[in-house]
Amino acid sequence: MKRLAGSVVALLCLFAAVTVDVKAQSLDPENTIYLDVRYGRVVIKLRPDIAPGHVERIKKLTRQKFYDGIVFHRVIDGFMAQTGDPTGTGTGSSKLKDLRAEFSLAPFTRGVVGMARSQSRNSANSQFFIMFGDGHSLNGKYTVWGEVVKGMKFVDKLQRGEPPIQPDKIIKMRVAADVK
Repeated sequence: MKRLAGSVVALLCLFAAVTVDVKAQSLDPENTIYLDVRYGRVVIKLRPDIAPGHVERIKKLTRQKFYDGIVFHRVIDGFMAQTGDPTGTGTGSSKLKDLRAEFSLAPFTRGVVGMARSQSRNSANSQFFIMFGDGHSLNGKYTVWGEVVKGMKFVDKLQRGEPPIQPDKIIKMRVAADVK
């Protein structure tokens, strides 16, 4: 019986490894972001199918190295971690024009990446957030542009606070296609 149980566990581990490997291999490097924090690398699959304008903006700012060194200025336990403000205050943005909303039916669940905005639905610019848990109150009101497919455990380690006393920062953020 022990031998059978051991074999089942071994098969399950092998299946899990193959599943993760297949998932990683199926990522399009042009639509994948590597976000490095001090704890490790967070891999984000972009969603141009539901938010092409936002994905284009994120890639443009990433390629300009805009996000390198920017802090997570708002990290709320059980809700989300927000970054993308060059001032670190939650009031800043890039010099680019604000984006038109691209709301979709994609739900805000753990690992989903959405664009932050002000009261105006067409005010998203450079700030974004990663969900720690479900945020159904955001559904249809904010733009989903990606999802964490690897490294959520590193997002979970970010220092909490509004703002955190010692905020974590993005060490570097890159489009996977640009990484040699």
